[in-house]
Amino acid sequence: MREIEIIAGAMLDKKAGEVCSLDLTKLGTTICDHFVICHADSGVQVGAIADEVEKQMAEKAGRKVRRCQGKENRFWIILDYSDIVVHIFQTEYRRFYRLEDLWADAVIKHYSE
Repeated sequence: MREIEIIAGAMLDKKAGEVCSLDLTKLGTTICDHFVICHADSGVQVGAIADEVEKQMAEKAGRKVRRCQGKENRFWIILDYSDIVVHIFQTEYRRFYRLEDLWADAVIKHYSE
């Protein structure tokens, strides 16, 4: 899916760690079709990654985020694009919540520069 590549690329542009996508389509969930997940070591970087994802999705895919949570504290920012939900964590929170483990049956793809 082109939008997932745009999101992953935007994350990598801002030096996000362990960028991955989870394909949830075969799990029968109504939450969304895909998660895209990454982390960063500071709140400033978490915010910068979120801003870059929003910018590139608007410019390259013509899509605006429907809902956003977490920008006020920048521990965990969630960007909701309906079919894709983006999770940008501070590193310690990603390790604590372990979304990849919670959705272990999903097909996972890792991205690197």
